[in-house]
Amino acid sequence: MSERRDEPDPTRVVADPAVLAADLLVGGDARAALDHVRRHSWIELVASDHLLEETERLVAALADENLAADHRERLEADRVVVDHPEDDHPALASAYRGEAAHLLSYDERLSSAKAGLSLQPRVSVSVRPPDAFARLFDPESLYEAAEDGEYPGPDCDPRA
Repeated sequence: MSERRDEPDPTRVVADPAVLAADLLVGGDARAALDHVRRHSWIELVASDHLLEETERLVAALADENLAADHRERLEADRVVVDHPEDDHPALASAYRGEAAHLLSYDERLSSAKAGLSLQPRVSVSVRPPDAFARLFDPESLYEAAEDGEYPGPDCDPRA
């Protein structure tokens, strides 16, 4: 990551492996946050293969390999694919390469002031825990800023 991108796409969201696993296995804030993404066809989940590999390993360790493989398959079908070097942080690199404005993570190291100062010269991304994203996300305002016309409301079933 060398140059800073000042204009990330506010309709693009990255969720780190812990958030993707929590969405599947626990629900709660992770599911509420990602349901915002799934309810709107014009909001995109961005994920690299590396990010999905880590998610699959985590779900397999916490549950079982078949569930992990099924979960990855669904994520693969619903994501915007990005590529990045293998040694990059999968969630940060997915956000950077996918020009995503939002990164959902429970990792306090990513949302700390120190991390913000370190990331600021390279990438403009809002790192939030899922509960904050779920609480603060305003699809109507985002739609009016990112799309033409009046907000039509959710257009997808998040459970489909």
